[in-house]
Amino acid sequence: MFDLKKIINGRMNVPEPERYVAGVDIVPGMALTLSAGKLAKCTGATKPTHISMGVAKNGALCPVVAVEGNQHYDVELSAAPSEISEGDKVTIDGDSLRVTSTKNGVATIVSLNGAAAVGDKITVKF
Repeated sequence: MFDLKKIINGRMNVPEPERYVAGVDIVPGMALTLSAGKLAKCTGATKPTHISMGVAKNGALCPVVAVEGNQHYDVELSAAPSEISEGDKVTIDGDSLRVTSTKNGVATIVSLNGAAAVGDKITVKF
């Protein structure tokens, strides 16, 4: 789950919520993109446009926040962080809730936070 940690130099440390129609079932903290006017899962090396803030079934309205470059997110690793370091860009896992240890992605590692195993949380930005 992508959990907003902070907004760098933001006057308000709370993003403005928006609502879009879900094109898939959505859970909180999911990385999403807009496709044909509906929210879709964001995976791999595709940069997310939004992060979900609630639960929504396919076809229902879902609360989301827009992804901006000044936002830091805490997120779980789906693979051991043995080959990555701060500053590397990693991909988004297939569940759209975690990041992988595969380089050449879209999530820039801000801090490894001492991560050593699958499930540990790191801090990323897009």
